[in-house]
Amino acid sequence: MRGSFRTLAATTSRVKSVTLPGGASSAAVSTRQVSTLGCLSEEHQMIREMSRQFAETELMPIAGDLDKDHRFPAEQIAAIGELGLMGVAVSDEYGGSGLDYLAYSIGLEEISRGCASTGVIMSVNNSLYCGPVEKFGTHAQKEEFLTPYARGEKLGCFGLSEPGNGSDAGAASTTARLEGDEWVINGTKAWITNAHDAHCAVVFATTDKDKKHRGISAFIIPTDTEGFSLGAKEDKLGIRASSTGNLIMEDVRVPMGNLLGQQGEGFKIAMMTLDAGRIGIASQALGIAQASIDISVKYASEREAFGAPIRKLYAIQHKISEMSCKLESARLLTWRAAVLKDRGEDFVKEAAMAKLCASEAATFCAHQAIQVLGGMGYVSDMPAERYYRDARITEIYEGTSEVQHLVIAGRLLAEADKTTCALPAAPSKEQDVEKLAA
Repeated sequence: MRGSFRTLAATTSRVKSVTLPGGASSAAVSTRQVSTLGCLSEEHQMIREMSRQFAETELMPIAGDLDKDHRFPAEQIAAIGELGLMGVAVSDEYGGSGLDYLAYSIGLEEISRGCASTGVIMSVNNSLYCGPVEKFGTHAQKEEFLTPYARGEKLGCFGLSEPGNGSDAGAASTTARLEGDEWVINGTKAWITNAHDAHCAVVFATTDKDKKHRGISAFIIPTDTEGFSLGAKEDKLGIRASSTGNLIMEDVRVPMGNLLGQQGEGFKIAMMTLDAGRIGIASQALGIAQASIDISVKYASEREAFGAPIRKLYAIQHKISEMSCKLESARLLTWRAAVLKDRGEDFVKEAAMAKLCASEAATFCAHQAIQVLGGMGYVSDMPAERYYRDARITEIYEGTSEVQHLVIAGRLLAEADKTTCALPAAPSKEQDVEKLAA
């Protein structure tokens, strides 16, 4: 099936026009750019259908058991790799499918609709691991640390958060010092998705404390390196089939060639990676929201009360309508962010908006699904309660909702400073007095 994705990539190499909301159109500048927002291209529709079929046949039937057993879906991840979904936007030169970020978003939504845990495993490998290695890595680094990961033969993770820094990414206490021709790294990274299943990690460490965030560098560290160990698996509320834990580094030595990008570029690499990663988490959230709507509609059509299916009740229809509106709005935001990224334009604000709105839509839709199902929504016999648990994390990782608001407002205010907007002149003191007297 991987060959099908390569065929799709080949058919999308020609330049196409991309249409944004409002009718604005621009010729694509990237050879991977393939679609419009108003209507998915044929290639994207094929990707959506292929991913959906896989999710419905291979993930939905076992998602509940994976969740209950906290079991990593090894076979399913390998199959997703065969589909070409573990490196969707990675160049085919380095084992990827060579498609665009919109294709990645579409595929990830469908996989997450089947199993949100599998979705986040796929998201981290694509966005947080393959993304920075492809963008900042050397040819030699890409051959060794990108190709097998984009093919789905190995799995990567992203080590930024620490026990004490949370959303303050610039406060890295993990250190790296140069000894001869090796970097010696010490520290602990926390809340790392894929921690117990990854073969390699992109890790951020302080190389010059005096320079603060400009003194942070990024490193590629194989998880079997001497001195590298893992903390206990976290017992989480949701996405329980994915592993989460600490990366512990005690005098871990890596060659100088494992420095990713230039020394001191780590903070920039981390922020750029998270910007793109937010499109991935937004897509995961869309999948959860869609699954919540699906189960609500199905149950409302089958459950009878007062002599008729409850779908005929206004209260149920209102819930389904509101859920659908929030989902479709968030989906368009997510696709818009993906298209902007594919066009090489600034997408930071749009990615933050997409992540914020999609994660809130996922939580809302999952909550309403439980209301529609009533008592059946509260028990594990039905997947609604799992959707509710899985949705909650989407408002936290890769930037909390509060952080997204800061990013969005910061960008909007910066844009306002660059534009001239004529406002009505403020009334003088004399005019105010005259109005009061009148």
